[in-house]
Amino acid sequence: MSISISFELTDSDLEHFRSALETASERAHQYSDQEILKKAGETCRQMEGAELPAFVSDRLKSLEMLMAAVQDEEWQMPEDERKSVLTSLAYFVDPQDMVPDNIPGLGYLDDAIMIELVIRDLSQDLSAYSEFCSYRETEEKRRGDAAKVDRESWLDGKRSQLRATLRKNRQSRMRKSVFSRIM
Repeated sequence: MSISISFELTDSDLEHFRSALETASERAHQYSDQEILKKAGETCRQMEGAELPAFVSDRLKSLEMLMAAVQDEEWQMPEDERKSVLTSLAYFVDPQDMVPDNIPGLGYLDDAIMIELVIRDLSQDLSAYSEFCSYRETEEKRRGDAAKVDRESWLDGKRSQLRATLRKNRQSRMRKSVFSRIM
């Protein structure tokens, strides 16, 4: 028999978690960026090996995507975004998290909340990276593995797509305008 529990975190609760995230990121300054990524990857693998509640495993995929974005040389993540992600990952390398991970069902609750906070803060970055990965995959299928797909080529494609959409909308409005004058 399973049980469903819902709860709401107040602003002060969220502030508590953000404070813990900040504390963990301060302690993480002792680690290099590569060590943070390595330790975060190890934590993800441990979490994947555990029996995770769905609310944790769903968020873990987004965390792994953020890690992939930081490490993806073709994505060329700007340094300020990169530091923001690494600071967020620092909580996951900190052995002193709020709820010990070995408590069944609840051990990863704090981790899930932290992941959710990170995802919310970086949701646009995640969405853009996901879109970039889809674009890269399509281009590699279309042009082969030798296709040069990086952030700039993706942005150029997005700009072209936006201009085409604007042009199409403008032409549509012009036709409607001409048609309404005829009637």
